[in-house]
Amino acid sequence: MGNLVGKIAPQFKAKALVQGKIVDDFSLASFRGKYVILFFYPLDFTFVCPTELHAFQERSKDFEKRNAQIIGCSVDSCFSHFAWASTPKNRGGIEGVTYPIVSDLNKTIAQDYGVLIPHEGITYRGLYLIDRQGVVRHQVINDLPIGRSVDETLRTLDALIFFENHGDVCPANWQMGSTAMKPTQEGLEKYFAKIQ
Repeated sequence: MGNLVGKIAPQFKAKALVQGKIVDDFSLASFRGKYVILFFYPLDFTFVCPTELHAFQERSKDFEKRNAQIIGCSVDSCFSHFAWASTPKNRGGIEGVTYPIVSDLNKTIAQDYGVLIPHEGITYRGLYLIDRQGVVRHQVINDLPIGRSVDETLRTLDALIFFENHGDVCPANWQMGSTAMKPTQEGLEKYFAKIQ
């Protein structure tokens, strides 16, 4: 599918592990009205993946404060998710991770989001920021050996929220509390004058 930015996020209903329980009808549409961070990871019981899942868990309160829901997704079964979630962190497990983890066993969600590696049957590390109306506003896809930055995900979410609240746009390396600008030539000139 390639670029999804600016498009309605592909909808899905699937099995998922939610708060330690397997549910059959987990739906992306049920989060309309919230921001969603949907991220794909290659496989349960691997190496970079648990570091990412724990990193998102460690910042989960920061996402909650911003009315954002974290959702993980892989091509594993819910039974695999359950076993991994029952394995302690010091043994490579994700015990303590509380946000939903979707099972994309038939790989249709990964295909719809353009992250499936066909000849391997697993996904790249895709991440999608979906706004409250269900539109994809940011996506980033890493190759398998490259873990993601949760800080950058939060920064991007902050930038979107700031723009929605104020109408000002967020320049390179913008952080909450730093200077934004009006999306005009005058706004750009004022911005450069202010940061010199």
